[in-house]
Amino acid sequence: MKDIAKFIAGFRRFQEKYFSEDRELFEQLRHGQRPRAMIIACADSRVDPALLTGAEPGDVFVVRNVANLVPPHEPGGGFASVPAALEFAVQSLDVEHIIVLGHAQCGGIGALMHNAGQGSEFIGKWIGIARRAREQVLADLPAKSPALQARACEQAAILVSLDNLMSYPWIAERVVAGTMHLHGWYFDIAQGQLLSYDPARNGFELILADAPTPSYL
Repeated sequence: MKDIAKFIAGFRRFQEKYFSEDRELFEQLRHGQRPRAMIIACADSRVDPALLTGAEPGDVFVVRNVANLVPPHEPGGGFASVPAALEFAVQSLDVEHIIVLGHAQCGGIGALMHNAGQGSEFIGKWIGIARRAREQVLADLPAKSPALQARACEQAAILVSLDNLMSYPWIAERVVAGTMHLHGWYFDIAQGQLLSYDPARNGFELILADAPTPSYL
């Protein structure tokens, strides 16, 4: 109950800030949302995309799942939560940016690297979306430590999700037309740093306050 009391106290602070001090914002938001960006983040409790980016209510459309994965486009798929959110964000909200936000010490990627999800009902199949990232890391870095391999896989999995985003025709069309931009970000929990994938250098570079953030394509 202590945690629940903490959450309720937090909501009271939220009420005071946005419904007393900044009522104008919620007067606008009650008429609808118009976020310019979508963030696909991990469900990890340490990686809150709104907190990391300083986003206000209405700024970002957020989807969170295990290991911040995007499945490839599959017409007529089953209960497809991530594709449904993508479709709504792109076709109804007209977001201009989609950010795949990965992070260090990801439990989902750790399970993938150790084949820990094999006997599970749901996790194994889900993290299998990034299996080619694991195979690439083990092929390219066979003699490296498990920690370094895991970090490499965390970043490679972001690129798998970016590739998978391009398999959705209504995303690819917008990217090619220049009306949408895809970004791969990586949060280093230990260092408190945010890195962005730079296609020109084929690697993740530290995001600096004054530097433009490259897009995937």
